[in-house]
Amino acid sequence: MIRTGEQFDLLAWSPPETVAAFDPQVIRANSYGGRLSRAISVSLDGCGYSRAEIAARMSEHLGRKISLNILNAYASVARDTHEISVSRFDALVSATGARRLLEFVAADHGFSVIDRRYLPMIELAAVQEHKREIARKEREIRAVARGGLR
Repeated sequence: MIRTGEQFDLLAWSPPETVAAFDPQVIRANSYGGRLSRAISVSLDGCGYSRAEIAARMSEHLGRKISLNILNAYASVARDTHEISVSRFDALVSATGARRLLEFVAADHGFSVIDRRYLPMIELAAVQEHKREIARKEREIRAVARGGLR
């Protein structure tokens, strides 16, 4: 057996991040709009592109110019009259790859944004849960049929 000097540590494994969300303390504000602006700002600062590059990427995605000034306004809590439209929000997510922005919107409605590759496992868990419920119902019916419960 050839050794590479690296040993695989089974205990070091951690499950993949299924939900990407913002730390609530980082995006804390007095209003939804303020929290959204902070979330946009955090996403802009952490995506690896300059704001000018993001504005250019958004412009390309939309097919119309998004200025650096308007992008900065979306990320500013103080400029609360500049709320981002859905189409521009979509372009921002595309330009930054910030899945946390989608989660920010979905979470308030009881939903979550997950990677599509996990959908079969979620469906499998739902089917297994349904099977357990059917088995429980079957046991109840059998007990009634034998005169055990009324």
